[in-house]
Amino acid sequence: MTRSVRSRVLRAALAAVVVAGLLPTGLSTSSAAPATATTTATTTATTTTTAATPTATPLTGPAGDKAAKPYMGWSSYSMQVYNPNGGSWITADQLIKQSDAMHAKLQQYGYNYLNIDAGWNDGIDAYGRPTPSKKLYPNGLQAVIDHIHANGQKVGLYMIPGISKAVIDAKLPIYGAPGCTTGDLPVLPLQKGDYWGIGYRIDFSKPCAQKYVDSIADLFGSWGLDFLKFDSVTPGSGISDLSVDARDDVKAWSQALKRHNIWLELSWALDINYADTWKQYANGWRIEWDVECYCTGTALTAWPNINRLFPKLADWWRHAGPGGWNDLDSLDVGNGSMDGLTKDERRTAATLWAVSAAPMYIGNDMTNLDSYGLSLLTNPEVIAVDQAGRPAHPVSTKTNRQVWYALNADSSYTVALFNLGQTDADMTMNFADLGLNGSAKVRDLWDRKDLGTFDSSYTAKSVPIHGVRLFKVTPQKGATITVNDDDLRVSYDGAWERNDNYEVPAVSQALTVGVTDSSQASAKVADLPTRTIEVNNNNSGIVYTGNWNYSSGRGLGDYQDDVQWTETNGDSFSYQFVGTGVDYVTETDPGQGDVDIYIDGELKQTVSTYLDPSQGHNKPQQVVYSISDLPNGTHTIRGVKKSGQFMLLDKLNVRQESLLNPDTAVFDKNAPADVDVTLGRDPGELDGIAYGGKDLVKGTDYTVNGNVVTISKTYLATLPVGNAALDVRFRGDYRDDIHATKTDGAAVTFSFTGTGVAWTTALAPDQGDADVYVDGKLIQRVNLHADARVTNRTVFNTTLKNGPHTLKLVKASGTILRHDTIHYTLAK
Repeated sequence: MTRSVRSRVLRAALAAVVVAGLLPTGLSTSSAAPATATTTATTTATTTTTAATPTATPLTGPAGDKAAKPYMGWSSYSMQVYNPNGGSWITADQLIKQSDAMHAKLQQYGYNYLNIDAGWNDGIDAYGRPTPSKKLYPNGLQAVIDHIHANGQKVGLYMIPGISKAVIDAKLPIYGAPGCTTGDLPVLPLQKGDYWGIGYRIDFSKPCAQKYVDSIADLFGSWGLDFLKFDSVTPGSGISDLSVDARDDVKAWSQALKRHNIWLELSWALDINYADTWKQYANGWRIEWDVECYCTGTALTAWPNINRLFPKLADWWRHAGPGGWNDLDSLDVGNGSMDGLTKDERRTAATLWAVSAAPMYIGNDMTNLDSYGLSLLTNPEVIAVDQAGRPAHPVSTKTNRQVWYALNADSSYTVALFNLGQTDADMTMNFADLGLNGSAKVRDLWDRKDLGTFDSSYTAKSVPIHGVRLFKVTPQKGATITVNDDDLRVSYDGAWERNDNYEVPAVSQALTVGVTDSSQASAKVADLPTRTIEVNNNNSGIVYTGNWNYSSGRGLGDYQDDVQWTETNGDSFSYQFVGTGVDYVTETDPGQGDVDIYIDGELKQTVSTYLDPSQGHNKPQQVVYSISDLPNGTHTIRGVKKSGQFMLLDKLNVRQESLLNPDTAVFDKNAPADVDVTLGRDPGELDGIAYGGKDLVKGTDYTVNGNVVTISKTYLATLPVGNAALDVRFRGDYRDDIHATKTDGAAVTFSFTGTGVAWTTALAPDQGDADVYVDGKLIQRVNLHADARVTNRTVFNTTLKNGPHTLKLVKASGTILRHDTIHYTLAK
C-alpha cells in the first residue's frame, strides 16, 4: 500500500467516527424519540446546551479578533499517524500531559491551542449530535477541556461535512428546532458529502439544516470549545470538479460558530479557485495535502512534503492576512529522532511557516522535544515574523535557490533565502528585487545578530542543501521603496480584480538572424525556428519538487536525449512562462500512470501517460496535455504525479504571440544590408536588444523610427555564420501584474511614513482620469489616457514633510483604472 493510499485509509477510518451515525445506547432507528427539544433533553453532561452571547462582527470568518494573528499550538494528528495505536494520542491522560508540557515549555512563547483530531467521539445523542468517547475520556471530555482552559490554553475538535445514513434513517429531533428531524436534512436523492463517502450532503435550502448545525455548534459552545477543524472540505480534499461540494457546509458552520467566537479551520488541500469563499467564512485553510509521511513508528514527515509547499505558497500567499491564514499543516520539527528531516530541513520548515504567517502548530510529542527543536520553536525573532502576519512571496520560482520576502509595516523587509537545490550555494538578495533602492542594515534572525550595512545586496555564504538563512533588512535614510499593487499594505475599496487580462507582462523575443557568407562555397541560409519555444527538461526555469532524477543518453528518442523522472506520488514540476499556450511532452509506458495538470493553480485535467503493453514500451515525445487559448501573459504549468511507477518530463512547448514582424531574418556577409523589423508593441515599450548577454548600443548598433527597428549592417557583419538569436526585450507592468477596476469611485489607499510619494501605472486607450488625494486633500487629477497601452509611467510625484501620510487614488472616469506601483521615500 502506498503512503498516499495509507493516508486516505487512516484518515477515513478516524473521520468515519464523526458522522458514522453510531446511535446512542438503547436507541435504534425505530426507537421512540422525544417529540421536541423544548420538552425533552438528555441527561448526560455532553448534551447540555447553554445559550451563547453573540460576539462583535469578526474581521472575517467566525473567530473575530482572535484571528487577527496566526494561531500557535499543537495538533494530535501527526502523533496519531506516527503511533500504531493512534487513539492513544487523544486520551484524557495524554491530552493532559500535552497541555502541561505546552504550559511548561512553549506557552510563554505564544503556543496556546490544542486540537484534538479525528476519533474523539464514539456516537451521537438523542438529537444526532456527536458524543465524546467514554473510553477515551472516562471522566468526561469536559474534565479535559477544563484542564486545558485552567492552563490558560484553548481547545479544538474535529468534524467533517455531511450526515450519516444511520442518523438520517433515525429521524431524530433536532435540538431547539421543534418540528425538525434529521430525516429532513439530506439532499435527495442521496449525494456523497465528503471525500471518503462517509456521509451524505445536507440540503441547506431547508431551514432545519442550519438549525441542525446550530445545535451542534451550540453544544460545542457549551463545552467551551475555541476551535474547530473542519476536514474533507470540497472543492479541494482531492476533489475539485464540484462532484462533491461542501461550500454550503462551510457557510453553515461559519454562521453557527460565529455566535460562540469559535475559530473555523478548513482542511485539506483547498481549491484556490474558491479562495474568496474560504476567506469569507473561515479563519484558516489548508493549502496542500497532509504533511505527514505516514511512516508509522519511523518518522512524522519527509522533505518532499515540505518542499512541495513552495509552489503552492507562490500562488496562495496573497490570500492570507488578518482574519484568515494559509495553513501548512503541522510543523513537525521538535524532535529530530522522529521528525524525518535533517537539522537544516527542520530549520527550513520552521522558517517557511514563519515567513508565510502560517499557523504554527506542532505535531510532536511535547513531553519529548529536543534542545534543537526547542530552539527552533522558541526563537522570539522568528516567532515575531510569523505573528506580524505578513506572508512572504518569491522573487522568482524559476530557480531552486529562491529569495522570499515581505514588506513590513515599518518599511523593513523580512527576507528568507531557501536553498532547495542539491548542493550548498552562496545566495544573494539584491535589494532592487525587493523593491528597495538604497542601502540597508541586515540582521540574521536565527543567529540573532546584526551583520552590517550594505549598499545594494547581501550574499549569504554556503547556504546548505535544503537549508535557509532568514534576515531582517532595514532600509536606511533616503531609500526609496517600491510597493507593488498586490502588497498587503495596499487596500482597495470597491470592485477590483487582479490582472483579469488587463495586465501586460514583460517579455523578450528572439529575432533570429540567419547569418551566411555567400563568398564561401559551402555557405547556405540557415534553417530558422518557429515561434513555438521548446523548453527542455533540464531548463533552469523548471522547478522540481520532491525526489526527481535526471537521465541522459537513454537512446530512446527523448528530446535532446534526456529526461527528468520520479517514482514518488505527489512530486511535481512547475514552470512559469509568458505566452498563450503550452504542451506537456513526455513518454508513455506501461510503468507510468496519471498526472494532474494545473494551469495558474487551477486543476485542468488528469492525463494518462500509461501505455498498454500490447503497444510496446517507451513511446517518446508524446504530447499528453495541450492548451492554446490562454490570454497572452504570464502563466504557470504544474504537473503532479498521481499514480504509476514513474512520471517523466521530457520538454514543454510554449507558444507565444509574436511581437516582431518578421521574427526571423537573413544576413549575407558578402552582400550586407540593414535588417528592418516592425514592433508589435508601442516603441516606448522597447527595453533593449542584446546578443550573447551584451546589450547593443541604441543609435549605433540599432535605431528606432516609429514602430520600425533597424539593425545596422555594420553590427550584423560582426556576428558569426549561423543562427544568431538577438534578444529583443519589452518592458511590462511591474512584477507582470496590476489591479484594475471599472467602477467610478473605486479607490486605492496606502499609508506610509516618509518625505515623498509617487504613483507609477499604465496608460491606455481605455483609461480616463484619476483623482489623487494626500492626507485627505485632493492634490491632482491625472489623465491616464493614451493612444497605445504603455507600462510603468510615473503619473504623480510629490515631496512631503517627513511623517505619516496616506495616499488615495480614486477612479474618476474612463472604462478602466489600472493600479501598478507606489513609491515612497524615507527621510534623509
